[in-house]
Amino acid sequence: MNTFICYEKCSTCKKAQKFLTDNKIDFIKRDIKEDNPSKEELDKFIKLSSKDVKAFFNTSGLVYKELKLKDKLPLMSYEEKLSVLSTNGMLVKRPILVLKDKVLVGFNQKEWDDLIK
Repeated sequence: MNTFICYEKCSTCKKAQKFLTDNKIDFIKRDIKEDNPSKEELDKFIKLSSKDVKAFFNTSGLVYKELKLKDKLPLMSYEEKLSVLSTNGMLVKRPILVLKDKVLVGFNQKEWDDLIK
């Protein structure tokens, strides 16, 4: 079963959820604020997404800005970045769609359209 990791108040997450529902794509919904992905899950997601760990940071979020991560991330190791991401769901870019062999992070219409083709 697909897992849709989102934040209820996020407008982008709402658009992504509508996309999934409209296209009859089954999923289990998981609230990122209540159930943040673990370090191990994030590592797996990053590898399945073929994206850099930086793509998983919510760079427009308040927590990201408060922690001054823009300046700190370039100096951090991959493991350190994973550790930081796993501490707070508000640091993680959303939505995340976890499929059997692929992970989509953020809602990119073209990327998600490719799911239904």
